[in-house]
Amino acid sequence: MAADTRLTAADPEPAARGWRLPPATEAWSRRPGWWLTRWWWRRGLRARVTITAAAGLLVAFAAFDLLLFNVLRVSVTRSLDDSTRQSASGVVALINANRLPSPVPVAPGITVQVLDRTGRIIDVSPDADRLVPMVSPARASAMAASGTGWVLNGPAFDMPSLLRVDAERAADGKLVIAAAPYNSASDSLQVVARGLALGTPVLFILFTWLTWVVVGSTLRPVGALRRGAARVTATGVPCDLPVPEARDEVRELALTLNDMLSRLAAAQRRQRALVSDTAHELRSPIASIRTQLEVALDHPGLQDWATTAREVHADTLRLARLAEDLLLLARLDEHAGGGAPRQAGRDRRAPVDLADLAGEVVARYTAARVPVTAGVVAPGVVVSGDRHGLDRLLGNLIDNAVRYAGSRVTVTVAATAGQAVLTVTDDGPGIPQADLELVFDRFARLDSARSRDGDDHDGAGLGLAIVRATAQAHGGTARLEPAPDGLRAIVSLPRPASDPAEPGDEASENVI
Repeated sequence: MAADTRLTAADPEPAARGWRLPPATEAWSRRPGWWLTRWWWRRGLRARVTITAAAGLLVAFAAFDLLLFNVLRVSVTRSLDDSTRQSASGVVALINANRLPSPVPVAPGITVQVLDRTGRIIDVSPDADRLVPMVSPARASAMAASGTGWVLNGPAFDMPSLLRVDAERAADGKLVIAAAPYNSASDSLQVVARGLALGTPVLFILFTWLTWVVVGSTLRPVGALRRGAARVTATGVPCDLPVPEARDEVRELALTLNDMLSRLAAAQRRQRALVSDTAHELRSPIASIRTQLEVALDHPGLQDWATTAREVHADTLRLARLAEDLLLLARLDEHAGGGAPRQAGRDRRAPVDLADLAGEVVARYTAARVPVTAGVVAPGVVVSGDRHGLDRLLGNLIDNAVRYAGSRVTVTVAATAGQAVLTVTDDGPGIPQADLELVFDRFARLDSARSRDGDDHDGAGLGLAIVRATAQAHGGTARLEPAPDGLRAIVSLPRPASDPAEPGDEASENVI
């Protein structure tokens, strides 16, 4: 609260706008220019990209203009230097050959002065000053030694405003000073400078506008995705978002979002179906309990209360089993793909010998309608998982097989390459090939000899759904396939690397 008070006192604008900075950013907010940073990050992506591109263009154009202007200036200056130096070299050649006429012959526009060793002018070109040298003898000597030119103010010598001066030394020590007007070069550079000063802002504005347009066109599919997502939010019904034609990252995002929405739609349909089927399954036992209790209350003297209690108790047990199955499925869904489920914060994964587990479960079916036998692999096939969940898985498979078997049920545990295979086979009527996957759906009902017939001992159609969910929670699979004389349920579970059972072990069948 104190941080907020200090922020408000230092800057009343945030308080007037009704927002506060988090305490963690208070120290950062005291840095100079933090409002500019905040303003920057509050701009849209299109604006930020355009501003960044514009800043880059501004730097690039400025650098290009400076480079171009300096290259042109150096080029023009070098051209003038070559012209004056060539004229001075021609005069030096005449001096060295003792053939220098008077006045000194030069090209049009070139002015030449010849100085003796004392710095006195001894010869000039036409219209050149015979009294005052254009540059001092000392500077002329330095220019001749270094080979560099010099920009000279011409009005002092009754010449154009700017001159480019060079000097050469003859063999006898005389100095030849040559000058050429710099006005034409200066005028050319000024034209180029004005052109750059006028053209660069136009190009900058044009390229910035093109960047704004191109970025807006690039982000248009994102806007379409946003509008599609808004429609999904408004209607609550997942539907496909528009997919752009360009094969870029936005297209990949659209495809990923559509896949997510498809999965959400499928999950929504499954949830509605589960709620509907659960309500239907709950309605029957609740209606039975209500009817029996209403009859008992309306005719208490004629009611067999012991029979009523047993029937209500049976319906209550049916409701309890349904609630337990739904709760188990909910937990398995929550931990789908994450290995064996956890409970109360404790990992229930532990080594489980499927051979021993099969023996324990089969031993509970000694009074079953048909004999239940078990074939096991010695010394045992071990998996890592929840023993209680695997016990429930095997029990559901055997319950389903005993319900429809003609004369026997066989339980087999075998080992393959990296997998433990649990098989439950019965000699019942089987299931059509087209329905082998359908029976794993929750509350599945088949119009076949193996569909539920209303027997009170039948489940709610969640047994095989629990089997598959449990197998998947352990990283395995569950499937059904026709057997030569019935139906075979096969559950494959991954074996840890330390499992002593080797691939290719043969299953031996024992009666328990």
